[in-house]
Amino acid sequence: MTRRTVVLTVGARDYKVVSSASEDELARLAETVNAKLAEVVPSGRPEPPQALLLAALALAHDLEEERLRTRSLERKSRDMLRRVLVRLDGVLDLEGSTGSS
Repeated sequence: MTRRTVVLTVGARDYKVVSSASEDELARLAETVNAKLAEVVPSGRPEPPQALLLAALALAHDLEEERLRTRSLERKSRDMLRRVLVRLDGVLDLEGSTGSS
């Protein structure tokens, strides 16, 4: 894939980024960071130097929570599927034993 230089505005600063990702994707990701910055810096207040770090930590926390939620859902889905398979096996065993009599 072709690497290109894209200028992204995050917070009040412009950053030159060299990436193979599309400009649209990078702009969307920068908007996500800007939205998180807006959450950690109160409206109308100047952006402190550590604001970008706080936004990054908040996004990392969100990602961690989503991963935990995903693992939990996967575990519940596996357990439910196991129970369904056990019930199906029981029904098939029952049909097999009554069909051979």
